[in-house]
Amino acid sequence: DVLAILCLVSLAAALDFKYHHAEELEAYLKGVHAAYPAITHLHSIGRSVEGRGDLWVLVLGRFPTHHKIGIPEFKYVANMHGDETVGREILLHLIDFLVTSYRHDPIITRLLNNTRIHIMPTMNPDGFEATKVPDCYYTRGRYNKNGEDLNRNFPDAFENNNVSIQPETQAVMNWIKNETFVLSANLHGGALVASYTFDNGNSVTGSLKGYSRSPDDDVFIHLAKTYSFNHAIMYKGTGCDNRQPFPEGITNGYSWYPLEGGMQDYNYVWGQCFEITLELSCCKYPPADQLKKFWRDNKVALIEYIKQVHLGVKGQVTDKNGNPIPNAIVEAKGRPHICPYRTNEQGEYFLLLLPGTYVINATVPGFKPMLKTVEIHDNTGNFSALKQDFSFSEVSIRSQAASCPKTPLYQELEQASAAVKPTLHVLVLTTVMLVIFK
Repeated sequence: DVLAILCLVSLAAALDFKYHHAEELEAYLKGVHAAYPAITHLHSIGRSVEGRGDLWVLVLGRFPTHHKIGIPEFKYVANMHGDETVGREILLHLIDFLVTSYRHDPIITRLLNNTRIHIMPTMNPDGFEATKVPDCYYTRGRYNKNGEDLNRNFPDAFENNNVSIQPETQAVMNWIKNETFVLSANLHGGALVASYTFDNGNSVTGSLKGYSRSPDDDVFIHLAKTYSFNHAIMYKGTGCDNRQPFPEGITNGYSWYPLEGGMQDYNYVWGQCFEITLELSCCKYPPADQLKKFWRDNKVALIEYIKQVHLGVKGQVTDKNGNPIPNAIVEAKGRPHICPYRTNEQGEYFLLLLPGTYVINATVPGFKPMLKTVEIHDNTGNFSALKQDFSFSEVSIRSQAASCPKTPLYQELEQASAAVKPTLHVLVLTTVMLVIFK
């Protein structure tokens, strides 16, 4: 046993710049966990279609095994297209950097002490293993074993995409439901750009003008720029092979090309998690000797992006006895979400907001809403968003669970809009009320 652990520890110590296939990837993650058990937790959230590949997640932080009140949850997911491979490898190097820097680098130490970081190096292990001949542009390995594109496989907020939800997709949906994720990125290849929500759209979100705007568009632009400006070259926006240039290295997903059933829109609408899509390499599956440069180009951006989970405001909603109220709606005035953002089981909320003055509205259905004005500063350097709690003195009940329907919510808004043409704000509020009283 001791020998086995020593072997695992030595594995963790020697991470080469090469492609790690299923067995090596699993051995590496197990080695890291064996070497750093106090700050890591390794678990599988499900299995791929073939059943051979586990969807491994390594969690890093001072409290790796469970959510701690006040500590936001962050995630990186790579390789959902099996033939887009750079993200898969640089996430292994990110893990290596985080665990070896803890207690040595004060910034990384504070980051891990105040953030719970989930890293999934591959969402599509079958697709990666099926890519026998690496190609810069496209292979069948993009899809899962059933031939499905996982980034077209989530429920869509704009249209009925009628897809057969795949095991990998379902595992991620369950994972999102079971954690309080606040910020996320999914790592792809084939371009060099940070793309943000919405990926799909309709007239309600401005798609007629070629841009599908979310209520938190300013935050998304900031998040995309945080990555591109901390990346070695992404911010230059030159694109790949004289193809479409991306000013400042960012793009609205819909402006680039409409995409139905994408993971980032699903995270934002149904997961209360802001996610962007990072396209990290012009070549989808580059030669292994380029991996070291990709790690160097992305290292600072990967860390700076994680810090953004501490933007904005967070807090707890409690009743008159100090007990947490789950499912209370907490949103910033003027930016209601089509699926109202609600508190978790511990009564917690997290809202990503740029510095400024906001009115935060906490609502427990059946009671008078509570409004608080907050002045938000950039607290990412302090690794803690502004704290603002709400206590409902007249409430002594647990709020009833109110899940958001998985129907295309914006489709309903568009139909209402065509009929009466009210403002988007009124429409969203109407839908919010419908959802609450359904």
